[in-house]
Amino acid sequence: MENHTEITDSALRDKIRKREINFGGNRKLKIYGRLHCSSGKKMKRENRVFFTSEKEALENNYRPCGHCMKVEYKLWKNTCEK
Repeated sequence: MENHTEITDSALRDKIRKREINFGGNRKLKIYGRLHCSSGKKMKRENRVFFTSEKEALENNYRPCGHCMKVEYKLWKNTCEK
């Protein structure tokens, strides 16, 4: 997990191109989603974190975004309700 405030914009673009970063998340809300998600693009830089994989996000107790990851969110929600 990398904080957006600790990485330069050029280094971030490079890591995305190399597929070292595949998901973004909100540190305060503990939500992760795809990099193209419009909800994720609106969050403040200081709250944004990045993950290499979905597994890494889940290991850090983040939940899927209900906007850009509808299927994963429904699965997550169904397992939480039981």
